[in-house]
Amino acid sequence: MSVEAKHQPGLTRPGIVRRTAAWWGAWPVAQMLVVAAVIALVYLLGANASATMQRLGITPGFGFLSHSANFEIGESVIAFKAGDPYVRAILAGLLNTVKVAAFGCVLATILGVALGIAGLSGNVLLATLVRWYVEIVRNTPLLLQLFFWIALAKALPPPRQALSALDALFLSNRGVYVPAIMAENFTPQTFWLLGLIAVSYGLFLFAACRRSRLGMRRGLLATLVLLIATGFALPATGASIGLELPVLSGFNIRGGHNLTPEFAALLAGLTVKFSAAIAEIVRAGIQSVDRGQWEAARVLGLHNGQIMRLVVLPQALRVITPLTTSSYLDLTKDSSLAVAIGYPDLVSIINTTANTTGQSFEALAILIGVYLALNLSVSFLMNVYNRRVALKGVHVR
Repeated sequence: MSVEAKHQPGLTRPGIVRRTAAWWGAWPVAQMLVVAAVIALVYLLGANASATMQRLGITPGFGFLSHSANFEIGESVIAFKAGDPYVRAILAGLLNTVKVAAFGCVLATILGVALGIAGLSGNVLLATLVRWYVEIVRNTPLLLQLFFWIALAKALPPPRQALSALDALFLSNRGVYVPAIMAENFTPQTFWLLGLIAVSYGLFLFAACRRSRLGMRRGLLATLVLLIATGFALPATGASIGLELPVLSGFNIRGGHNLTPEFAALLAGLTVKFSAAIAEIVRAGIQSVDRGQWEAARVLGLHNGQIMRLVVLPQALRVITPLTTSSYLDLTKDSSLAVAIGYPDLVSIINTTANTTGQSFEALAILIGVYLALNLSVSFLMNVYNRRVALKGVHVR
């Protein structure tokens, strides 16, 4: 039996004057004076910077972005050469930052989750090793770790004596060589077909998630079906996808994909550093789940692996996700330390741009805006995921 609430007469809402006064607080005049002073200070600093730049013969503004850059970039996701505009150089640095941050987040998550679960295992030796790993890595500055990894990368043997694993992975002082995916003879029909398959797969995942019926096995089966369908559909359009392995040839290594020493060192440093933080987050999240959940699951006949995957981790994610978001944001920002080991990330390109054009204020504004956009994007995506795993309110009728 539900009881409907009756509307009782009460106080009328305050007017616009009272609401404005409440919003300004107890000292509205003082706050207005502070805001006016801050605006005046910003204006004076901007006017002073503009006058100084004009005195030095530098035109304020962002027109320099279309000018030709007179420097090279050693490593870039997109093609860049001296003479290309500064905006393309900044885009190349941005893509380098996004690349290392994305790979770092993925690898740090995989390693951190594995370490977090291993640290709670009943194996005393394994748990002790994980604890020492976490404590050493967390209490060591990231910059020092990057210096260690770049020194280690430079100390690797030359290509002819490169360390090899299964003849598919080579470690040398010229970088890390890994297998590369090669795509050939792609036509517009191929892209249309791949787009259709991707959209169909996305709609399937969306519908399954909306109905909360997508388990791990069904998700893996759907992914396998997608890969098989793609493998059969590509030859019909004349396209092909293959795997190119690196091969030792003469005094160098040919084929595959080369990860430069700077990129490999930065990626290793970020992965190791933040995997330790994520391991602690995972450990805390798992321990936040009541022990009664374990006991109830064992009564149902589930083994430890099923209990962890089906019972504990889904509940622990409500604790893990918000803290992991902070780790992702820190990883993205700390990738700016790449400038210390010679990796051409966004900060390095912006510094070079500021030094060659004299537009330091504009370059700094671009750097702040780009990092703000990157972190807000990461935060938005993680908040969307967090809302999916968060506890829902209980409605009592």
